[in-house]
Amino acid sequence: MAKKTSTYSISELAKEFGVTTRAIRHYEELQLLQPARQGQKRIYSPADRTKLKLIVRGKRIGLSLQESGELLHMYEPGSSNINQLERMLEYISTSRQKLSQQLRDITAMLDELDKAETGCKTELKSLGKLREL
Repeated sequence: MAKKTSTYSISELAKEFGVTTRAIRHYEELQLLQPARQGQKRIYSPADRTKLKLIVRGKRIGLSLQESGELLHMYEPGSSNINQLERMLEYISTSRQKLSQQLRDITAMLDELDKAETGCKTELKSLGKLREL
């Protein structure tokens, strides 16, 4: 049975989560991660790894670093974390609304492009200048 790693280096975490070491150091500056140190070397715990996983996931679903940080700071081991979960649902709802609006905007823009393209092709055809596009 393989032994599970109890600590991680910055490069290991960067590779695992597809982020740069610079991004991880930025999360440290924002106090979202707080690794131990051995001289200049950063030593990340399994808890740090989990926090980074949540930060990366939060970014994928549209959360700001501030929102992810708020959720991380709300976490209390051993409790039900109802407040954290309710806040997460609020953020999800807001993100969903924003994305839905962006989708409507993109659809409207594509419709306008189709109309403009059709108009241009019709005009060129009427002038006898439409080439195969």
